[in-house]
Amino acid sequence: MRKDLYKVIKAPYLTEKVSSLMGSENQYAFKVDINATKLQIKHAIEGYYSVNVEKINIIKVKGKAKRSRFRITKKSDWKKAYVRLAEGHSIEVGIE
Repeated sequence: MRKDLYKVIKAPYLTEKVSSLMGSENQYAFKVDINATKLQIKHAIEGYYSVNVEKINIIKVKGKAKRSRFRITKKSDWKKAYVRLAEGHSIEVGIE
């Protein structure tokens, strides 16, 4: 079961918007597996960080088309999950 946690959660996603949500709304953002469901993400976050998850919002981010001299390539699509934690819980997220 522990290996599945590492397959679902790819990395924390830190931006200015997420930083403000961390302070005011107790929400965190993660890059997750493209095939992961809300329930799988909830179990992975709760198991890995030992917190209680209150709500999850998922966004599919479309990959951008990048143009080079010879051809147009497309970046891969990915999934982002906004996770709201229960009152009194927090996650120490930092850039490593």
